[in-house]
Amino acid sequence: MAVDSQGVARSSFDLKSAQLPVLAILLRDVDVTTLIADLAQRLADDPDFFDNDPVLIDLHLVQDAPEPIDFPRLLQALRHHHTCPVAVRGGSPAQMQAAQAAGLAVGDDAVVARPPVREVEVVREVRVEVPVQVAVEAPARQALVIDKPLRSGQQVYAKGSDLVVLAMVSFGAEVIADGNVHVYAPLRGRAVAGARGNTEARIFSTCMQPQLLSIAGSYRALESDLPPNVAGKPAQARLDGDRLVIEPLT
Repeated sequence: MAVDSQGVARSSFDLKSAQLPVLAILLRDVDVTTLIADLAQRLADDPDFFDNDPVLIDLHLVQDAPEPIDFPRLLQALRHHHTCPVAVRGGSPAQMQAAQAAGLAVGDDAVVARPPVREVEVVREVRVEVPVQVAVEAPARQALVIDKPLRSGQQVYAKGSDLVVLAMVSFGAEVIADGNVHVYAPLRGRAVAGARGNTEARIFSTCMQPQLLSIAGSYRALESDLPPNVAGKPAQARLDGDRLVIEPLT
């Protein structure tokens, strides 16, 4: 216990509540061997997709599975892909007990917002949900406008609205919106639209060169495979069913 200049004892630390950004991985299979293989395949095109992001493991879809989950092996695989598993939610009592024994905290369902309606059926695939990070909160139903370039490592999130960026989004930067994303400049980083499950959201850019695009949880790494009719040109991204398509702006 420290003592200040007036002789009053003071603590060397304070305890405060904090809201941190977190990714949620929604499991659709309890076979960890399958999960590891699918995760590796999903991230093969973008091995640096994660940057030591904290991860919450969501078990809502597998809580009735009779087979146990090998949490130590699953956590090792997630750490291998540069994530930091910290919590679990939505499992059966046995699953939650096993997760806690592996060192995971019990997460609240409110920690990461889940899409209100849409659930994409994926066979033998790990669903990586969009990170919901309170970076900049925009007024409801109004667009958040950013007029300065975004450098690598910077992130902007327009909660409950569209996001309009009037300057370059550099490689390694990230723009996220619950509505549409408009970039009236080169888009070279990551763009996420419909972050809370809006499947009608779109991504627009006057110079489409993204590192990654995501709409309502469906994403595609696009560092080198853009077709010539949209690469570096005005284009939009939208969902066609569960498929993310990119097409020229006419």
